[in-house]
Amino acid sequence: MDETALVGAAQKGDLDAFNRLVLVYQEMAFNLAYRMLSDEDAAADASQVAFLSAYRSLSSYRGGSFRAWVMRMVTNACYDELRRRQRRPTTPLEPMDNEDEEEIESPAWLADDDPSPEQVLVQGELEHAIQSCLGDLPDEFRAAVIMVDVEGMDYQEVSLAINKPLGTVKSRVARGRLKLRECLQGFWELLPAQFRLENEDKL
Repeated sequence: MDETALVGAAQKGDLDAFNRLVLVYQEMAFNLAYRMLSDEDAAADASQVAFLSAYRSLSSYRGGSFRAWVMRMVTNACYDELRRRQRRPTTPLEPMDNEDEEEIESPAWLADDDPSPEQVLVQGELEHAIQSCLGDLPDEFRAAVIMVDVEGMDYQEVSLAINKPLGTVKSRVARGRLKLRECLQGFWELLPAQFRLENEDKL
């Protein structure tokens, strides 16, 4: 696929070219929205809104990572939905603290790889635990962690997608991973052995 050519054609009004771009990124867009919103219907709506916004804004695209540009639309649609939700009574998000920002290596079990048959049950429970803990992250941490650790985007692309400096992205990912890891210790028995805290064995 010549993405540059497709984008150029779409900018000239070729709807088929734009639809081909949508097919490339619709799964990633939905996955990001679902991880952000924890609701399939809301994720589908946010993805649709994002692609409509992208189509209407094609003239403003000036090159660079088209994937990052599209993910910015998705992230903005999710933030809009989250702001709507916050108008209702909710449990406050965990406040940002001053914990050590040393980066934790991206955990492999965050990826969307298909589990083997014997892992289906445990994997399903772990997926639920991960989504629950992702939902507890502050919105800006969640977006950065999802794009880097789940969608496999690099820091520079995420910087473009959320329109924040590279250092801010790295800090959010590092702190988000730390909070996520701490939350997941509450689901200790579901975690792969290499990610369990050793103090469980010393009790």
